[in-house]
Amino acid sequence: MNLEQLNFHHLLYFWRVARTGHLTRAAQELHVSQSALSAQIRQLEERLGEPLFERSGRSLILTHTGQMVMSYAEDIFGLGQEMLGRLQGRADGMIRLQGRADGMIRLRVGSVATLSRNYQENWIRPLLTDPTVVLTLESGQIDGLIDRLITHQFDVVLANEAVAADANRPLHCRFLGSQEICLVGPAARGRTKAMRLPDDLDGVDVALPGPRHALRAQFDALCMSAGVRPRLRAEVDDMAMLRLIARDSGWLTVLPEVVVQDELRTGVLVMLGRSAELREHFYAITTAHRHRIERLESLLAGSSPPPEQPAGGR
Repeated sequence: MNLEQLNFHHLLYFWRVARTGHLTRAAQELHVSQSALSAQIRQLEERLGEPLFERSGRSLILTHTGQMVMSYAEDIFGLGQEMLGRLQGRADGMIRLQGRADGMIRLRVGSVATLSRNYQENWIRPLLTDPTVVLTLESGQIDGLIDRLITHQFDVVLANEAVAADANRPLHCRFLGSQEICLVGPAARGRTKAMRLPDDLDGVDVALPGPRHALRAQFDALCMSAGVRPRLRAEVDDMAMLRLIARDSGWLTVLPEVVVQDELRTGVLVMLGRSAELREHFYAITTAHRHRIERLESLLAGSSPPPEQPAGGR
């Protein structure tokens, strides 16, 4: 058998069945009859000379050969989806910045809504002076971002929680670094004495990251184990808003230092304490099978920028 004899339409059907693990469900998604889909899978098996599936109840399980074929199909159709996604970007005109289509590279970055904008800007900083790069930056919920990453609408997703990969989500989650959580307060209130986190927060007015933030559960558990009950005044998912509350409310705020790096540097806020037991972790998530973009690979290969370096975003 040579390449010209391989029916890529049958291979596409096999790929969709393998991803769902169920013939009926795949037939519904493909808008074909179950019998027609089954017949085309059999034709592919006959061409390849080996079975690709074996039945387990109502489900279909990949054979050893099926697993190998599936790995290649993921590459073939994953790159096909990426090609369509990048062509769509060109059709939207995003890459034709100032009429310079030639040599321009579009890099699409998703970021979870609870991630500090300061951290995101620090990470992409090497790209901001590169005249050949057009950036697309979007934020959202982690599940929605990952769905769009898998369909190659993003090149990378920045997150503060790890995401597990599985057969239907071939992802690579790269650890970028972490940072201790700090306790800050407004300098105008004259607070300068160091405080223990969380021991000295019993009954104290605090603003905290919202329940969806990766570190909130850590903080609540730490307070519970210490028998401490702060007086919750605000809980905020968006780090830019939490930064404003830290600056303007007069309450103490528990958050990653990178969020308020500018206010600490200028003296608007003061550092009152840290906790080695509370850390926010940063990850870059990509698909396992993707087109390599040199500038993105350089960012992934290098260490993350120090959160303390100056930045304008939050």
